[in-house]
Amino acid sequence: MEKKQTKGRQKIEMKKIEDEGDRLIAYSKRRSGIYKKASELSTLCGAEIAMVSFSPSGKAFSYGHPSIESVANRFLNHNPPPNDNTTRFVEAHRQARIHELNQKYNELYEQLEAKKERGKGLKRMERNRPKGWWEANVDELSLHELKQLKATIEEFQNNLYQQINDLNNGISSSASSTQAINPSNPAQITYPVTATNPTKMTHPFAAANSAQENSVDNTIGTSTPSVPHGYGYWRGQF
Repeated sequence: MEKKQTKGRQKIEMKKIEDEGDRLIAYSKRRSGIYKKASELSTLCGAEIAMVSFSPSGKAFSYGHPSIESVANRFLNHNPPPNDNTTRFVEAHRQARIHELNQKYNELYEQLEAKKERGKGLKRMERNRPKGWWEANVDELSLHELKQLKATIEEFQNNLYQQINDLNNGISSSASSTQAINPSNPAQITYPVTATNPTKMTHPFAAANSAQENSVDNTIGTSTPSVPHGYGYWRGQF
């Protein structure tokens, strides 16, 4: 199959985005990227950073380390921060807290990536999972596969007849142990069931369930039987 042709990554022309919706989306994405880089810079290098930006709609956004107020005051007043014990203690506590939060962020990010990879793996497994014959689309099967499907259905049908016959004989045995069979009442007579002549089967309670038996006989003779969940006669795959 021919692969779909894509443009891939292209260099974006540096000009104002005309569409307002696209412009807001681009601003939101790039603002998050800038904040991430600023956070990494302050964490790795201990830099003090202050950033203020206004969105195209006029909303203000800011980022600062250790705080935007302290960095702004230091910049405007040209004064270094006081070097007393209280300031050092507060700064040490702030740095420890930032380090702890960064560790938690990294752990959660790794867990998120692991979940994404697991989800991708499950999707690949689902796509590659072989299907059973009961899931096959008949229109897409070859002649050989159709013959296999026909043989499988016939085998399942024979097993189904045998199972019904065994159950029917068991019910008849239980009934005969408590009361004698009246030959004049055909509803009490049980006939053997064969794959070639399933219509010989008469349920012991045929008088009450004749409509249900006719439905079962018609279904067996004219349509493909459904497979109950976990019914393990055959689980072949194409």
